Amino acid sequence: MLRITDDISIQDWELSEQFVRSSGPGGQNVNKVSSAVELRFEAARSPSLTPYIKARLQKIAGQKWTKEGAIVIFCDETRHQVRNREIARNRLIDMIQKATVRPKRRIATKPTKSAQARRVAAKKHRGEIKKNRSSVSDGLD
Repeated sequence: MLRITDDISIQDWELSEQFVRSSGPGGQNVNKVSSAVELRFEAARSPSLTPYIKARLQKIAGQKWTKEGAIVIFCDETRHQVRNREIARNRLIDMIQKATVRPKRRIATKPTKSAQARRVAAKKHRGEIKKNRSSVSDGLD
């Protein structure tokens, strides 16, 4: 059982892990040992998550969310299978914890009257500077 918060815990049947060979440098170790982990969490079928958390989790997971409603996390950062497993599980926990936090509603604000007046005054001043750059004709052609 994986504990997320006081209210949410994930059962073992909801998680499946598959160990595969890692890519990249590492010599014989990479060719012999299956140290990378692919953690799969059946989020859509999970009874411990509310529909709101599932919807937020789908948004947060992005491409890690499959069509079947599972989250797939792949980790091959270290050469140790156990450490990669911990990293993948921690990523899943962080993702679910982010989904439980409701985002603050943004309240639209307007600039103050004085701020609008300062902006317009600055634009007029800049326009005057540019207008004064033009060549002066003395009228004696």
